[in-house]
Amino acid sequence: MRVIAGALKGRRLVTPRGATTRPTADQVRTALMDTLGPWLPDARVLDLFAGAGGVGLEALSRGAAHVTFVERDPRALDALVENIRTLDLEPRTHVARGDVARQLARLAGEGRRFEIVFLDPPYATDDAERALATLGGGALLVSEGLVIAQHLTKRRPQEYGLLRAFRDRRFGETTLTFFRAEG
Repeated sequence: MRVIAGALKGRRLVTPRGATTRPTADQVRTALMDTLGPWLPDARVLDLFAGAGGVGLEALSRGAAHVTFVERDPRALDALVENIRTLDLEPRTHVARGDVARQLARLAGEGRRFEIVFLDPPYATDDAERALATLGGGALLVSEGLVIAQHLTKRRPQEYGLLRAFRDRRFGETTLTFFRAEG
């Protein structure tokens, strides 16, 4: 896997061995970043279920100011930390180790707020719905903040609280649903 565009274009990323993580495909990452283009410069990004960090690192390469990564799998965390170190991005990143629900509560308690949140949870779980319900409360998002959920096309997530869906991008069995925090 490589960084697709931006300041870090072409730089190689390590990914964990095994089937515990599922890196976001290049086609999906490209479409995601192209859609987010106007919002990326100087944005604070939250990458949930980050894996090796492909999406958040791509956002940094394309102008995001800072990315907070949340991941609990030890092998994915090792790859993520190695990628951040290799790309010399430590000052622009924060890695939160552990369960997404707990980390969302901790980040909200610290008063952290983000312009963009991306989540790509394991498809066979209800983790997306739980994370969206928390994000819909608004404590972690700036006004008009964006939340993008990657999910199976057949399992479109609901709108929660302040979150309103405004776009879907479909890639076969994978879809990106874009939400805006209103209110």
